[in-house]
Amino acid sequence: MSRNDRRFQYWRDPLCLFASAAYVINRWLVPVALQASWWRGHFADVLMVPVGLPLWLWLERRIGWRLNDGAPRWGEVLFALTIWTIAAELVAPRIFTHATGDPWDVVAYVGGALVAGVSWQSPWG
Repeated sequence: MSRNDRRFQYWRDPLCLFASAAYVINRWLVPVALQASWWRGHFADVLMVPVGLPLWLWLERRIGWRLNDGAPRWGEVLFALTIWTIAAELVAPRIFTHATGDPWDVVAYVGGALVAGVSWQSPWG
């Protein structure tokens, strides 16, 4: 049985839970003074797809837009990555004065999406 044949756990997916816990620990338990600039600036960006996509797909499933409970497909990962990158790096800086577009954010989004996609598509995952 491949990973895609198994029922995806959405917000209970181990990667989603791990990434959520990592965010909470980094955001609220590690003092800012102990964090390197990358951890302050880009760590949450790496977690965007592993945390956000399972929640989004769960919502899609509940309202009937997603017709199966398989692991996220590469197309879903890439679609979310593209839409969220455009929203966060191109649209938000034009709407919110405190938002800035940063190419390194995009690198972090892509890294997180690749790790998540490989994890969700692997036969051992």
